[in-house]
Amino acid sequence: MHSDEQYMREALKQARRALEEDEIPIGAVVVLDRTIIARGYNQTERLQDVTAHAEMLALTAAANHLGNKYLHDCTLYVTVEPCVMCAGATAWAQVRRVVYGTPEPKFGFRRHGHLLHPRAELVSGVLADECAALMQDFFVRKRK
Repeated sequence: MHSDEQYMREALKQARRALEEDEIPIGAVVVLDRTIIARGYNQTERLQDVTAHAEMLALTAAANHLGNKYLHDCTLYVTVEPCVMCAGATAWAQVRRVVYGTPEPKFGFRRHGHLLHPRAELVSGVLADECAALMQDFFVRKRK
């Protein structure tokens, strides 16, 4: 059975890759017809690129995979609520569903209104505790 939890576990694997590289541990996957077509994790430090968020990299990989900038029938799974930039990118790509784990109180897009495509479905709180724990552990270690 394919479920939001299953795909979020795959996004968590990507977040752990970011953690291993000392990046903020956010991971994302793009799913089409119950198949993961793209993966991404934060690489802003590695690439020295402020736009190299997990979602942006996953959306680009999905578009390349499909040969189309529009991701009409796709679902983006991301461990942390997208920022304004990433939410905007999902709107421009016309992503059908956005599913995230834990809220981002400082930089999450929801502070600024509904920035997704008007037809997009939003699901939050999937494996929220696991997603939040990765972030909290990362920042606790950074502050030591």
